[in-house]
Amino acid sequence: MKKVILALTISTVSTSAIAGAYQGSSVEDVWGEVKSTPYLELPKNKISYTSLFNGLKSKIKQSANRTLNDKSDLLPHFDKLAHPNGACLKGTWNITEDNPYTGYFKKGSEAIIITRASVALSKTTVGSNRGFGFAGKLFPTLDESESVKTANFFLVDDLGGTKAPHYTGVEMTNEPAVSKTLDVIKNIAYTLKLAVTFGKADSNPGMRQLYQISELNESKNAITPKWMMIKARAGQNINENDFRDELNIDHRAKNLFFDIYVTSKEVQKKKQWKKLGFIEFTDSTVSDSCDHRLHFNHPKWKSNLNHK
Repeated sequence: MKKVILALTISTVSTSAIAGAYQGSSVEDVWGEVKSTPYLELPKNKISYTSLFNGLKSKIKQSANRTLNDKSDLLPHFDKLAHPNGACLKGTWNITEDNPYTGYFKKGSEAIIITRASVALSKTTVGSNRGFGFAGKLFPTLDESESVKTANFFLVDDLGGTKAPHYTGVEMTNEPAVSKTLDVIKNIAYTLKLAVTFGKADSNPGMRQLYQISELNESKNAITPKWMMIKARAGQNINENDFRDELNIDHRAKNLFFDIYVTSKEVQKKKQWKKLGFIEFTDSTVSDSCDHRLHFNHPKWKSNLNHK
């Protein structure tokens, strides 16, 4: 069962290729595309076992390899097979505390971030089991017109889902909990197919490493935290039936803040979290391009990372 649930860490699986070596992107181009196709009403995108195939050909096999190798920030229209319903947000990444890590974990680092918040499988509303996901894309610049190479990371609260009433009330990490919920069991064929395929494509699909951030604009000797956790600051919950409405910045009197924590240490199986800084979101959208064009490259597993 654990292997089945771990498949849901793969949050953006593409069904369409894009040619050429990755040259980077500007926030202006990426966010402009994401905001250009807003929904008039929230879709209820459903998962299905048949969506994994095109006739006798397996879409998921091709998509797994592409997702792990294609670094493009935008792709032609594709379906996200594990996290089909999302909301996109834009803001700034701010590291304010001393720490031993490199790249954009270093104190003083500031970047623009585009995030896709999502739920695993199909349920989006309060009362359902929802596995909240947070896919982040860092642009190492504060100039929205500058084209730069991005760093991606992936966090989830519980791969099986929980009854948590607010997206802003959970802790999301790069090695999430794995509850055995009825929703996963009901979709056993779907999640098993994802698990088997991604298990072949990547040696440890249950944990998403963070080296893209620690190596961003770093020439050598990167030091990477083993774990990262994001959680919203207290006092920001608003009551909405669908998590996508909850994250709508226009529904809020103030910007939305999430604090950034990392660690490489456990004591008696408890992670020793250290706060590094915060993310401030100032804009949001729910759109077709958010669900079907924005792409997050998944970092392949590395066994030689320097943790501290």
